[in-house]
Amino acid sequence: MSQQPVADGPSFHVRQETEPAAETLIAGFSTFGLAGLTAADYIVDHLDLDERGHVTVDQLPTITPFENGTPRHHTRFFSRDDLDITVLVGDLFIPPFAAEAFSTALLDWTAENDVSEVTVLSGIPIPHGPDGHRVFYVGSEDYQERRLSGTELPPMTEGFLDGVNASLMQRGMESDLATGILTTPVHSQGPDIEAALRLIESVRTVYDVDIDTEPLEAFAAEVRNYYEGLSQHLEATEPQDRHDIMFG
Repeated sequence: MSQQPVADGPSFHVRQETEPAAETLIAGFSTFGLAGLTAADYIVDHLDLDERGHVTVDQLPTITPFENGTPRHHTRFFSRDDLDITVLVGDLFIPPFAAEAFSTALLDWTAENDVSEVTVLSGIPIPHGPDGHRVFYVGSEDYQERRLSGTELPPMTEGFLDGVNASLMQRGMESDLATGILTTPVHSQGPDIEAALRLIESVRTVYDVDIDTEPLEAFAAEVRNYYEGLSQHLEATEPQDRHDIMFG
């Protein structure tokens, strides 16, 4: 169990049912466009992963998702014994003031469980044309060498990270935790299924894992109402609280 209390602020607690064996963590969070979250959820569903843990939080307005009348935790870990990947599905929006506390709890968990690599799937809410429908990366040097040297994914040219992405990348720069952000432009109306599809394809390329994307539209139809409600919840937040990557 990991936790990082912050004076007069939220504290996050990682609770796990079984000890994780995977060295790689792939995460999708509740950010504008919901592309990363949709992609992570689809990967969990398609790879038939089991819930192995979750995150709780104190002193932060939260949500409790439910399905068919049964509640579930808002931030959950999934894996299976024969796959060296854990997927984190984070329905809870983490505001900037809580990003450091959340990231510290998550990074304490990765250190305690010998996780050596983190990949975050995310979307950028910026105007873009058809040529912008690509996945870009921002990655620590060891992540680039380990995962990207054999791919055609382009780097994001310039800008800055903030929020959870910035905290995770800072650890990646200062330690041997290989850290990468795979990101793509998203449209204003969420969930952006096409953006999620691009992120799933990038995971398939980077990790050489078999993920059939053909059922994505059917999957999207199943979760559309839930994600549209979550997207509306995000829309109600302040604009400055919704960006994970800014361009310079």
